[in-house]
Amino acid sequence: MFAMLELLLIGIGTGNPDHLTREGERAIRAADLILIPRKGAEKSDLAGLREGIVAQVADTPPAIAHFDIPARRDDAGYLQGVEDWHDAIAERWQAAIAAHPGARHVALLIWGDPSLYDSSLRIAARLKPRPQVRVVPGITAVQALTAAHAIPVNDLGAPFVVTTGRRLRDGGWPEAADRVVVMLDGNCAFRDLEGTDLHIWWGAYVGMAEQILIAGRVSEVAERIVETRARARAEHGWIMDVYLLERRPG
Repeated sequence: MFAMLELLLIGIGTGNPDHLTREGERAIRAADLILIPRKGAEKSDLAGLREGIVAQVADTPPAIAHFDIPARRDDAGYLQGVEDWHDAIAERWQAAIAAHPGARHVALLIWGDPSLYDSSLRIAARLKPRPQVRVVPGITAVQALTAAHAIPVNDLGAPFVVTTGRRLRDGGWPEAADRVVVMLDGNCAFRDLEGTDLHIWWGAYVGMAEQILIAGRVSEVAERIVETRARARAEHGWIMDVYLLERRPG
């Protein structure tokens, strides 16, 4: 029975229900089971937002199965820790699906887009037997950030790089890039870059009612971003942020 399963990975944008595409709406209505992750009481509004989207889109909401996200261990190193974590999440997916043997179209609502710094496709590949996977793209955090600041992601004819805070911290400015989009940066790695010619466009909760935007020279706004980020995280219990860096002369 499980071999006939269709797994729908539906991008839902960055927290604004209006980011959901019409294709995404149809995919939710086509599902007979929605898997919703729980990440602890402090992030319960993330599960609530997904539940609200389902209720808003589907006249007859499909069944919902919650699963708890396991803790990630890094004692064996970062990459091995992530691999083990994905194995554990796949087991949670498998158990939730097995508890609903009649489900044939199972969906997960993916914050942002399954194509960009999201592990849903890697986790789906761990399911046995492997289901048929369909990805419904959504608005990425990069799109939401540049739209919020009303800027293009790259300069005229120039390349840009999308990377993580960890890679920026460990490797410095990526070669051959005039602009760098940085995601998953809990330590504000922009503070560690050399030079005074860096400009930043930063955003948290981009697209949501809680949206916060700051832009300017890194040397002038770095500490304000750090302080604002810490205050917002303490207030909400969680934070999702992203930023774009540019090297500017003088």
